[in-house]
Amino acid sequence: MSNQKHNFMIILISNFIVASSITMIMPFLSLYIETLGDFSESYVQQWAGLTFGATFVTALIMSPVWGRVADKYGYKPIMIINCFGIATSIFLMGYVNNVEQFFVLRLLMGIVTGFIPTSMAFISKHTPKNTAGKTLGTLQMGSVGGTLFGPVIGGALADQVGFNYTFIFTAITISIAALIIIFAVHEPNIIRKEKNSVYSRKNIIWTIFHHRLILNVMLVASLIQIGNFSIQPLLSLYVAQLTTSGQVALLAGITFSATGVGTLLFSRYFGRLADHVGYEKVLMVLLFISCIIIIPQAFVTSLWQLMILRFLLGIFSGGLIPITTALIRKEAPIEIQGEIMGYNQSFRFLGNIVGPVLGGIISGFASISAVFYLTSLLFLIASIMVFITRKLPKQYMEDILVEHSLAQK
Repeated sequence: MSNQKHNFMIILISNFIVASSITMIMPFLSLYIETLGDFSESYVQQWAGLTFGATFVTALIMSPVWGRVADKYGYKPIMIINCFGIATSIFLMGYVNNVEQFFVLRLLMGIVTGFIPTSMAFISKHTPKNTAGKTLGTLQMGSVGGTLFGPVIGGALADQVGFNYTFIFTAITISIAALIIIFAVHEPNIIRKEKNSVYSRKNIIWTIFHHRLILNVMLVASLIQIGNFSIQPLLSLYVAQLTTSGQVALLAGITFSATGVGTLLFSRYFGRLADHVGYEKVLMVLLFISCIIIIPQAFVTSLWQLMILRFLLGIFSGGLIPITTALIRKEAPIEIQGEIMGYNQSFRFLGNIVGPVLGGIISGFASISAVFYLTSLLFLIASIMVFITRKLPKQYMEDILVEHSLAQK
């Protein structure tokens, strides 16, 4: 097995471990908050939302920083730091005495929540441009698989051994992922950034906002996350409206997982298709099909209909993130891949923050069904953005970097 394939398999396994471990604690965040004091239901819901979103706030700020450091010193050290940082944060969560301490630890966890995007940048950087879609689509199977199994394992563990031991077990599994990275990943020599103004942080940010394709890809990634996260917190409530069963939590989990199963099965296929047909073309079509599939979810009359539609959505939306990442791999100079990926991840984290808030506001003023209309509209806008960008003249990021750097001298 070549060094590249060996690294890929190790990162794939590590992604599964990290993704499943992080999501293990998600099912009982609000339940854990209830154990920290005698609180009202509204108080618990408020803090559950705050603690959930806190991680994304600090992650949004730190993603480009980790990317820039990774470009300079290597991706392997950053992945190791991320793993041990997440493990430490989660371990300490089992010993908090109040909600405020729990909130602070979730904020701190966001600072080091960069393992999966860093691993994607690492694989992307050492993958040929003509196979980036297929490779990144396959890599996403690890993180998606982890998010499918993680909540189930975490919920079962919490019921059997309690919250505190579940935090400890989660921290141990993430530490194991770190050890795997330490001993099994072999990183090629780092291509150092040239020590001039071309690759300065200011110049890179300016270039991102003046490179139409890169900027639109990042905005599209943000719109995708806003759309996805606007409905996720409301899904269990929607499921409760569609069934008389007493096992709403289980049925909501199955409905949520249906999207992940579709993604797991087809993300590699669409990545490979994009490698051959063109990233922008496949991205535009997948966004438009997703837009169409979302609308009927507002009109379903039974749970099985919603499950089928969520599965279909997972099939067509699952290739979106790997394709946007592959596009950046194609456009960004190799010396700044990590930093550009970091800014892209920040746009995604912004969507993670805005989505639940926007979904809550829309459902509060109208209904949960209205949130599906909003999500469909966002995917349609994203598809139109890609369509327009494809028609505009080609730009080269390296040229923009150099031209702006010279203009500043």
